[in-house]
Amino acid sequence: MGPLEVDAQQADELRRAGARVVDVRRDDEWAAGHIEGAEHVPLDQLAARADELGEGPTVFYCAVGERSLMAAQALTGAGRDAVSLAGGIGAWENAGLPITK
Repeated sequence: MGPLEVDAQQADELRRAGARVVDVRRDDEWAAGHIEGAEHVPLDQLAARADELGEGPTVFYCAVGERSLMAAQALTGAGRDAVSLAGGIGAWENAGLPITK
């Protein structure tokens, strides 16, 4: 994991502490299941919708962690507090953490 990545347990701790959780996957992936309480901002819409994310810490996730790492890098580059869930929603599920549909 790089400095912008957190594991599923760390992501859950951040979520519980009030961090915004943002799913950057496609609509069909979101519909198949997502982290409860997450917001859906597909990666291709992130630049246009970045202002919607507010100023607090943000945890991005996708299927395996590639798209969410790009999102975290983009926001961190803009001076924001953002990280990516390493391993994506699969890592979240493997850690026994809940998803919702």
